Amino acid sequence: MARVVFTANIQRYVHCPQVEAGGATVRDVLEQVFADNPRARGYLLDDQSALRKHVTVFVDGAMIRDRARLSDVVAATSTIYVFQALSGG
Repeated sequence: MARVVFTANIQRYVHCPQVEAGGATVRDVLEQVFADNPRARGYLLDDQSALRKHVTVFVDGAMIRDRARLSDVVAATSTIYVFQALSGG
């Protein structure tokens, strides 16, 4: 199963501990995470179920390409990092 890691800045707003979840795509894996943590869904996804503009996801060190459908492939040994963009001075 893939390891899903949420950065500390996301955890300031919604509790998202590191978890393991199975699935063939980023969407599959995140849906498993959201099944146990529905509050995270609303924080990370918009009303069209796409990533919010302030959220970025990396799979094995590469930024995903499909922010709308989250169809990027995930291997059983993948590590998925979910980041929230920071701004300010």
